[in-house]
Order: sequence, then C-alpha cells, then structure tokens
Amino acid sequence: MPLIHLRAESGDYAPLVLLPGDPGRATMMAGLLDGGLDNAKLVNEHRSLLGYTGTYNGKPVSIQTSGIGTPSFSIVMEELLMLGVTTFIRTGTCGGVGRHLKTGDIVVATASIPADGATRTYLRGDSFAPVADFELTRALVDACRAKGVEPNAGLVQSVDVFYNPDPEYASTMRSRGVLAVEMEASALFYLASRERGKGNDVRGACILTVSDTLVKDSDSYGADYMPLEELEAATKLMIEIALEAGTSLS
Repeated sequence: MPLIHLRAESGDYAPLVLLPGDPGRATMMAGLLDGGLDNAKLVNEHRSLLGYTGTYNGKPVSIQTSGIGTPSFSIVMEELLMLGVTTFIRTGTCGGVGRHLKTGDIVVATASIPADGATRTYLRGDSFAPVADFELTRALVDACRAKGVEPNAGLVQSVDVFYNPDPEYASTMRSRGVLAVEMEASALFYLASRERGKGNDVRGACILTVSDTLVKDSDSYGADYMPLEELEAATKLMIEIALEAGTSLS
C-alpha cells in the first residue's frame, strides 16, 4: 500500500537516496543522472515532494525532496526507511558560522547539535549527540578532494527558526566551534542511529554549500547571500561530489 506522503512502492527507490530540500533542486539533480532527466523515473510527486530514481555511473541512486526543517525531513526519511532505503545523504545549503568560512565553501557535517523540535521530540528529553556515519562522511571528504575542493568538516547546528531575532545566536555558535547552521541534519543523524540501534545497516551523512555567512561586523544580516546563478553553480558541484561519494560505497 502506498505511504501517506511518498506515494511509492517498495523497490521504487534505490538503497542510496540524496535528499535536497527544494523540489526544483531535486529535478536539477535528476538531470545529472545517467541519461539526464528524461531517463530518470519520477517515483513520487505527491505534495510536490518530487522523487526520482535512476543510475549514476551505472549504479542505482534516488533523489528525494525533503522539504524545509526537521518535521518535514523526518516524515520523508521515516517513509523512505519503510521503503527499504539504507543510505541517506542530505545535500543542502547552510549559513556559515565558522570564522574562516565564506560563501561557496563546502561543509561536511560530522555531527549536529539538535536545536530543533523534531529531534528533541524523538529524544523525549534524553541527552544525545547525533553524529554522521564515519565511512560515508569520509567518502564525502575524499570525493571533495578528488574534485580539488578542500571541505570544512565539523559540527553544525540544526534549528527551526530561519530568521532568528537573537543578535547573539550566531556568534554564540561560533564561540562553541560550530561551523554552520542548517535545518535538517540532526533528524537525519538521529534516525540513522536509531536504525543502527535496531540492528539495521543504515547510514546517514550531510554535505552543505555555504549560501551566506551569519556572523558580521555590521547589522546587515544575510547581506552576502550568494547570487542565484553562483549558488546554483556551487550546489551543482556539491551534488556531483555527493553522487560520487554515495555511489563509491554502493
């Protein structure tokens, strides 16, 4: 029986799924698969959660829109788990917090601070450190370097509020060694860890493009947000890296 949000059946998705938030980006990513968009199978379009399945360098891969934030992301990942997916790579954007970061840089998240409501709901108040799968994260780092890109690997923070009114929140994260802020990684890492705790071979990783930087010397919050055409070029490179890394382990 089809699921509530992903109107797909078992076998419609590859074991490896890349997860962008934006349905437009999902379609662009499907165009990078073998044979382009025309050769990719649209396996879900319900609620504009576009999902595609095809191959990359001959290896099966799917792309699934996750929406924005951990509530939407967790619904999508839970249903993908029900459909038999075992490897998840979030491919998104982030706000740079680390002192050395600039727009266009790539962040590979090794762990995420769960400052979001969905992950906290899963944890029921328990302390927990959501971490990425080591082998998949290492594959992302290796794929970056193979493309001539030096990634920034480290801690991110998952949040619910995009336009945070607290003037100190980004600088506080920086003081704690956080590289970037984003909105989905904690749920990804938690759910993958939960499945491993059940004895299931599930892994999750996250690669991000810095679209803007959040700690500034002025009040111009987000003023350095990348122009759309530059952001598209930077995210395309990131997606190619994610495809290379994910398929290298499949």
